[in-house]
Amino acid sequence: MMSTPRILATSGGWVAGPVQMSVRMGTMVLDALAKTKKDRPRVCLVETASGDPSLYYAMSYEAFNVAGCDVTELKLFPQPSADPTERLCGSDFVWVGGGSVANLLALWRLHGVDDAMREAWQQGVILGGVSAGSLCWHLGGTTDSFGPTLQPVTNGLGFLPYANGVHYNSEEQRRPLLHQLMKDGVLAPLAYATDDHVGIWYEGIEATLVVADSIVCVEEGPAAYRVELQDGEVVETRVGVGERFN
Repeated sequence: MMSTPRILATSGGWVAGPVQMSVRMGTMVLDALAKTKKDRPRVCLVETASGDPSLYYAMSYEAFNVAGCDVTELKLFPQPSADPTERLCGSDFVWVGGGSVANLLALWRLHGVDDAMREAWQQGVILGGVSAGSLCWHLGGTTDSFGPTLQPVTNGLGFLPYANGVHYNSEEQRRPLLHQLMKDGVLAPLAYATDDHVGIWYEGIEATLVVADSIVCVEEGPAAYRVELQDGEVVETRVGVGERFN
């Protein structure tokens, strides 16, 4: 029986490792691995958005290895390291790193990764990612892909038919620009946003549970938000970590 398609869209994922230049997975990624129900989940790393840097892969490989995963990757520089459909559909969990979502989308479409991601998602492979790796699954959102002044990206993959806001509490341009773009009709009238170290689970296309890298205060700590355009005004609903969207 095929699993419900699932996506973990985040503004986090990692916590500090035991020594400098090392990381470990936050609670929400560890929980995603548990959802695969595999003793040794097959994890595929995709760092297209940052240009496939060796350091990111090395740090990620170590972190996932420590967690008991079999780790591989799909690189696009200088050429695809594997057939995208074969590699992604042969995984249990795909993790997409941050960087330039505009570059990621262009290269994924050039090499057929967009279609391969959709096929993997529909087959029950859990997709996850941070920042660009969150925006990409949605219709669009705000991005620094084009420079320090944020701009809209409107050509996301659209697996999730909403706009997306990332780094909502840490980058001052993010919230007001998302609101304005929704009012202007540039972005969809419904968006989901995450503060740093917070993620949202989607079951199919439904936003369900808010999760985080570590224990935080439900009432006052980082959270997620349902952002909706109603009668020309933007209405935000805060949803704390561990809480579900209504």
